Amino acid sequence: MPELAPALLAAYVGLGLAVGFVAGLLGVGGGLIIVPVLILLLHAQGLAAGMEPQLALGTSLASILFTSLASMRAHHRHGAVEWPLVRRIAPGIVLGTLAGAMLAAQMPARVLKLFFVAFLFYAAIQMWLDFKPAPHRELPGRGGTTLAGGVIGAVSSWVGIGGGTLSVPFMLWHNVPLHRAIATSAAIGFPIAIAGTAGYLLGGWDVGGRPAGSLGFVYLPALAGIALGSVLTAPLGARTAHRLPVRPLKRFFALLLLALALRMVWTF
Repeated sequence: MPELAPALLAAYVGLGLAVGFVAGLLGVGGGLIIVPVLILLLHAQGLAAGMEPQLALGTSLASILFTSLASMRAHHRHGAVEWPLVRRIAPGIVLGTLAGAMLAAQMPARVLKLFFVAFLFYAAIQMWLDFKPAPHRELPGRGGTTLAGGVIGAVSSWVGIGGGTLSVPFMLWHNVPLHRAIATSAAIGFPIAIAGTAGYLLGGWDVGGRPAGSLGFVYLPALAGIALGSVLTAPLGARTAHRLPVRPLKRFFALLLLALALRMVWTF
């Protein structure tokens, strides 16, 4: 990897500390923070003009490999992960995420940025309103669960998240208790991260003009700093999720997402 300025490395580690805690606490992909911040950092450095979204998305999904694993282990120790559901939804998750990442690697950067900004606004509104669909049905069979996993995986690959913004409401709608939905979402994030990382690695493998230190559309210097920070704080976020009411924190996070979305709109 290329040598990094200490301030830049500190920024990547600090970003990882923040997203690790959020991922463990709320069961949402840290990519909602990683992607816009990385796009802004890459743009400010003048790296890979025109492919910042793909690099940010690929790096975000690669970092979720570490975040989701640490968060999943912490939730598993509390016995809160619905492993049968994870096994049922994983095939659709993997297929949808891999296909979505391969497609996103070929999409114009502006289209990806617009899609991501729209999703940020959606996620912020969902968190501010603390949206919980009325639980009134059982989980669907294997076919329905696979289809749902495909949709969650594809959208996650386009916005660089671990899927919690979609998978948690899906599980709540099907009568999975909140804390178990958050824990299971953390486990679902791992296959999303594996398939998404593979898709962005392959999709960007032969693309010219990428910055030094990138592997496909994964920017290794940022990945190293984010992974280091997130592994430290994801277990803390998971433990906090089992002890504290999270609604005030969700509202704070919603305001942060709105600010990031508006900042990205300003850079268009």
